[in-house]
Amino acid sequence: MSKIICSLLILLLFCSSCSSDTPEPTPNPTTETLYFPPLTGTTWETKSIASLGWKQTAVQPLLDYLELKNSKSFIILVNGRIVMENYFNGHDANAFWYWASAGKTLTSTVIGIAQQENLININNKVSQYIGTGWTSLPLAKENLITNKHLLNMTSGLDDSTDGVDPASLKFKADAGTRWAYHNVYVKLQDVIAQASGQTWNSYFNTKLKDKIGMDGAWFQLGNNSVYGSNTRSMARFGLLIYNKGKWESNTIVNENYLNEATNTSQNINLGYGYLWWLNGKSNYHLPQSQLLFNGSLIPTAPADMYMALGKNDQKIYIIPSKKMVVIRMGDVANPDNPTFALSDFDEVLWQKISALYQ
Repeated sequence: MSKIICSLLILLLFCSSCSSDTPEPTPNPTTETLYFPPLTGTTWETKSIASLGWKQTAVQPLLDYLELKNSKSFIILVNGRIVMENYFNGHDANAFWYWASAGKTLTSTVIGIAQQENLININNKVSQYIGTGWTSLPLAKENLITNKHLLNMTSGLDDSTDGVDPASLKFKADAGTRWAYHNVYVKLQDVIAQASGQTWNSYFNTKLKDKIGMDGAWFQLGNNSVYGSNTRSMARFGLLIYNKGKWESNTIVNENYLNEATNTSQNINLGYGYLWWLNGKSNYHLPQSQLLFNGSLIPTAPADMYMALGKNDQKIYIIPSKKMVVIRMGDVANPDNPTFALSDFDEVLWQKISALYQ
């Protein structure tokens, strides 16, 4: 009898070892390949919160906050795959919304493309491309202003108005000596048009929009040139920049330029690149102010994050250390404190986002 029992035990142990499968390892976003959606259609790979090891319990508080704060859409990409995609207040995946000043980064990117095609040099003076007399400055002062000064907001022009006609572009300081958030950056679109012999729209569409499958269009709003698109188009652009200017294996804008664009571009506002905002710096300036603020722009967010920020809280957040691109479109989150770029919405939002993975 004891021999029979021993045989049965051995058989059970053998069967148990055969039937137990080795558990599949959790996908690691640090080693997973980067995904790019097809240029046409609505196909876009997704990943679940669970597959990342994130906290499902943190999802609803984030969505509740986004809806409370007048959001229209929200997307998180990890390694290019959609982890969250949510729409609020009647908005949907096909609806267009304006980027506001977050669209400045589109202009910055196209400037990089034109430079790699040897159409322009960002260190050259603006008047070399659009002629003299584009400001009301004396010629010697006007000729100090380069394309780079428009990219990094150090033109020295009076920032008390959004006007970009010569009469509105008045002297405040020598170019390169004062940082001030100014709509004059839009003159870079004229530089592109003159240097390329095309309209701004045509060059933008051919060199950037069509190559990454974006929808959208530019429209004029007062003195501002504004881009509008669906939310996934904003996410496509964020993914391109996250991948240092490459869409799959195709270089759209070279990595060296984007490294310049997404790092401190001058020594006055450490939190600003070429029309990109930079987190994690020791101090920063904000629009419409000459005050210097110590610390990081968004202390609750990763230090390596850089951002396209627009009025009424249009956001593209790019976080290399987390393999993440985050998009928010909507109406102003805090009607009592509307801003051109940064607001207290960013800080609370990042408390909610970081709760997903901390």
